[in-house]
Amino acid sequence: MESYTIGQAARLLGVSVDTARRWADAERFPTRREGTRRMVDGPDLAAFCVEAAQEAADGEEAPHTSARNAFPGIVTGVKLGTVDAQVEIQAGPHRIVSLLTREAVEELGLEVGSRATARVKSTSVFVDRG
Repeated sequence: MESYTIGQAARLLGVSVDTARRWADAERFPTRREGTRRMVDGPDLAAFCVEAAQEAADGEEAPHTSARNAFPGIVTGVKLGTVDAQVEIQAGPHRIVSLLTREAVEELGLEVGSRATARVKSTSVFVDRG
């Protein structure tokens, strides 16, 4: 069974190490000691990630979309072409780059600093371990 330090757990959760420690202290997820390090077992962290995502989703109005994988973030780059555009979003630790039409970018008013949510729906999703 894979285990994570509090720092690794914080990176996976997209929060600061202090926030992860506070959540552990509040017993939102179990930890154990390995010498001087606090460790979180993989299954416990996975369960907490699902719970935290659901709590966040419960606090927001549900979007009218069939896409299940939403990455809210901030636009960090926009490159406009004649017909197409490239939009870069930083969503927590994730950098997402989308290619779409220039018209769509203009209609949405996307510019660096705008809040945006990347929604991913695909039949081809690759998963790497680690």
